Amino acid sequence: MPSTPPKSSLQHHRITNPTTTTTTKIPLPSAVSRHHTHHVSPHQCTSLVIQHIDAPVPTVWSVVRRFDKPQTYKHFVKSCHVIATTTNNKNNFDVGSLREVRVVSGLPAASSTERLEILDDERHVLSFRVVGGEHRLKNYRSITTLHSGADSNSTVVVESYVVDVPAGNTREDTVVFVDTTPV
Repeated sequence: MPSTPPKSSLQHHRITNPTTTTTTKIPLPSAVSRHHTHHVSPHQCTSLVIQHIDAPVPTVWSVVRRFDKPQTYKHFVKSCHVIATTTNNKNNFDVGSLREVRVVSGLPAASSTERLEILDDERHVLSFRVVGGEHRLKNYRSITTLHSGADSNSTVVVESYVVDVPAGNTREDTVVFVDTTPV
């Protein structure tokens, strides 16, 4: 695994898609639509963030797949401790594993307990669900997929989520907050 995560390009795209409205003109391939189409109830919101990274998929996946090390690529994460695992291999977690994530100070949260839902090394898919912690984001579910970029040395990372809109907040407020500081 690389000692530092690959550098990402400046291109970020956000798609807020409670129905069919998008804020980008990038067509979504079927592989993306398959994983990033969510059922959203009236009290929830969803968003999709696309990031281009100047590194090949295997390199990026070696960082993203580490359920025990989200702080490697999510800079608002202060620390992570695996609290329950369904496998004996320290670096290879199975569905059902739990982690406790502590976030940096200054955010309106202290910790998040997260359950690994999907870890597919063949298709480069990672998903987790927030099951507890000290924060206001309830029923948060995230899925991240990696796709080959325009050339073999680049990766397109697609992350989407669904979350309840906290009481007193709007969908737009929630999307802006989660998009800038994902759980």
